[in-house]
Amino acid sequence: MVLTLDIGNTNVKIGLFSADVIVNSWRISVIPQRTADEYGTTILNLFKAAGVDPAQVKGIIMSSVVPSLNYTFEHMCGYYFGIKPITVDCTVRTGITFNYYNPTELGADRIVNCVAAFKQYGACVIVDLGTATTLNAVSSKGVFLGGAIAPGIKTGLDSLAANAARLSRIELVKPLAAIGRNTVENMQSGVVFGTIGLLRELIGRIKEEMGESVTIVATGGMSELLDTELFDVIDRTLTLKGLKLLYDMNVQREDI
Repeated sequence: MVLTLDIGNTNVKIGLFSADVIVNSWRISVIPQRTADEYGTTILNLFKAAGVDPAQVKGIIMSSVVPSLNYTFEHMCGYYFGIKPITVDCTVRTGITFNYYNPTELGADRIVNCVAAFKQYGACVIVDLGTATTLNAVSSKGVFLGGAIAPGIKTGLDSLAANAARLSRIELVKPLAAIGRNTVENMQSGVVFGTIGLLRELIGRIKEEMGESVTIVATGGMSELLDTELFDVIDRTLTLKGLKLLYDMNVQREDI
């Protein structure tokens, strides 16, 4: 089995694969002060609850947008699984090429998502709705063309609450109408429909600049909140699938 770890700003997405099938997936909170032991015991407890023997894990691959946590997770993988993980960056074998000024600046999660989406759909635009909202364009020839980064939905909402004295934190749900009748509905409308408008404009411009038919693939924790006609596919496990694809490209083993 292969363990996949996607370390984001808010959550760590964890996937466990048997051959090409994801058999378990979990999310745990990113807490910078946690030690390798704390992350390790948390993951082992998840394994125990699912009836999974950690000894079945024969390989690990991880992507991270939090460099300060890389050593923590590498140490955790070595101590609790006896495995040195593959860490994704622009130097690993990906099956795509990068038309990007400085590929070393590119977030590992964006690389992983592009690999997974291109493998499944060919030419595509990947919209990742997490702490940040990112859009990534991949051509039919497997070239990463670049994209866009905007504040995430929850990030924008938290910023409002933190910086406007009379606005507080609210439940993030899709409103029924654009015209809100109270402050909570006003904030929900502005953040949710505002993000939909932003995405409609960016997706339209990116498709026009690409000049070819593309599949719009949405992923990330906020993707289902924006279940709109903008997206052809919503796949919250896209990153984990991409990690498994990258593992297979970079390691050849018969016992996984």
